[in-house]
Amino acid sequence: MNENRQEKERIKEQDSLLEFPCDFPIKVMGLSNPEFAESIGAAIREIVPDFDIGTITCARSKTGKYTALTVTIHAVDRAQLDSIYMMLTSHPLVKIVL
Repeated sequence: MNENRQEKERIKEQDSLLEFPCDFPIKVMGLSNPEFAESIGAAIREIVPDFDIGTITCARSKTGKYTALTVTIHAVDRAQLDSIYMMLTSHPLVKIVL
């Protein structure tokens, strides 16, 4: 029970660091694939319908094996961010989400 209270307090502290709504950048990394950015953008639009896929920035690793995307969304609340992170971490093209 005490552990549950500590977890709730930790989440409350994290929430207080962000003021919603806000623009929030998310780094998404995966193996280089021609459809990577488009696929991630489409997935985010399912949660954030007004997300502009054209705002995604892309960087390739030195060897070209991996691609890192920066996706900046206009977050309305913590629940929305949590949904996006859960969706991205389970996406088949994604290796890491920061």
